[in-house]
Amino acid sequence: MTTTKALAGIRVLDLTNVLAGPLCAYQLALMGAEVIKVETPNSGDIARQLGNDRALNAKLMGSSFLAQNAGKKSITANLKSPQGKELLQRLVASADVLVENFRPGVMERLGLGYEELRKHNPKLVYCAITGFGQEGPMRDAPAYDQIIQGLSGMMSVTGDTQSAPLRAGYPVADTVSGMVGAFAICATLFRRNATGEGGFIDVSMLDSALVAMGWVVSNYLIAGTEPQPHGNDNFTAAPSGTFRTGSGPLNIAANKQDQFEALTRVIGRPDIALDPRFAERESRKQHRVALTQEIEAALATRSASEWEQLLVRAGVPAGRVLNMPDVLRSEQLKLREFVQTFDNVPGAEREVRVGRTGFKLSGGEPRAETPPPVLGAHTDEILGGLGYTESQIAELRENKAI
Repeated sequence: MTTTKALAGIRVLDLTNVLAGPLCAYQLALMGAEVIKVETPNSGDIARQLGNDRALNAKLMGSSFLAQNAGKKSITANLKSPQGKELLQRLVASADVLVENFRPGVMERLGLGYEELRKHNPKLVYCAITGFGQEGPMRDAPAYDQIIQGLSGMMSVTGDTQSAPLRAGYPVADTVSGMVGAFAICATLFRRNATGEGGFIDVSMLDSALVAMGWVVSNYLIAGTEPQPHGNDNFTAAPSGTFRTGSGPLNIAANKQDQFEALTRVIGRPDIALDPRFAERESRKQHRVALTQEIEAALATRSASEWEQLLVRAGVPAGRVLNMPDVLRSEQLKLREFVQTFDNVPGAEREVRVGRTGFKLSGGEPRAETPPPVLGAHTDEILGGLGYTESQIAELRENKAI
């Protein structure tokens, strides 16, 4: 079997900062694309200074940067200087994809917008990730993950009636936008194979967040039901949510009738399934509180870990609520090799562990071949490949173009 990665031979220019854009380009790097991170001289990606380890931040190798930049090369370029602009144009001529997450209009003001860059490469796939897209009354508004979580309605349905609106515990809007961008780029590259034409991709974080909310949106659009916060309860079914046990919380999703009946048997309360309040799906939702009380009384006799094993064995979807250290230590993730380890990473001078993709692929396993790069580590290599001589590279440095 061949081991060629899906995006081998594709060159990507990553002009992005922080999370949504870098995550997008990271997915492409894991699939074998050559990703060249074009960074601001001296400071680089803002994420190089972000994270919970101050020593790494001071070295411009912050944990927030390390998390989604493995497998990339780094060069520096001052895009405000004439020589820096020319450098990018030469890079574009050699590239397949460019990803940026500046506010709308920034690249145009630099003289490096899509219409200009496509003159240097008509086949260029250009992906712009912004808070609200390239058009509309909010196009110029600043946007961070928390802003999008609020404006998208995510916070309004997160938490319960006492705690909502509540922010999700991780930057979900940024993350989803990055994944949407990677998907759109791959789709456009596929189209390019047929038509020979590149294209402009306009990714909106707000739009992407709404796509991720799925049923919450469709229940309003189609059924006319205004979404409400339900805490840890699944609004589509009961019993489906988080339940107290004798030791620790347990998620149970007995969404189907046979799963509900199996649940009642496992916990030693088959009579619950015969109660008219709980006999049918809709009536269980209407009497959710009473049903939860009955189930939790039975679950109090064992720990969440014990119940998880018993219920899963009986075909009832169930799982403990784990913290991050526990899930990353789990045998399941070890077997899947989700975490990739790099020893003694230059710049960080320590071991660095990063997450990979949510899928495996035969014949071309998604993984990063190199650790996250030191700022500008590949500048001379890349510029030499573009035809710059050593003296020209030295001149660029002297003029602070790189």
